[in-house]
Amino acid sequence: MDRQMVLDHLALAERHIAQGKITIERQQTLIAELEQGGHDTTLSRELLSQFLLTQMSHEEDRKRLQRELAKLDAEKPRSLP
Repeated sequence: MDRQMVLDHLALAERHIAQGKITIERQQTLIAELEQGGHDTTLSRELLSQFLLTQMSHEEDRKRLQRELAKLDAEKPRSLP
C-alpha cells in the first residue's frame, strides 16, 4: 500500500473509532434508562457487546495502519543537505 492509501485508510479508521465511541455511549445510556424503567436489557447488552468488539477491531486496524505508516516513513529515502 502506498503512503497516501495508508493515510486515507487511517483517516477512515479514525472516523470509525470516533463514531463508535458515540454509538457505545448512546447504547450505555439506553441500557441505564431501560434498567431504571425495570425493562429487560439482555438484547441491548448483547448489542453493546457487538459494538465493543467492533470498536476493538477498528482500534486494532488503526494500530496496524500506524505501524505501516511508520514503516513506510522509515523506508523513505532521506534527502541530502
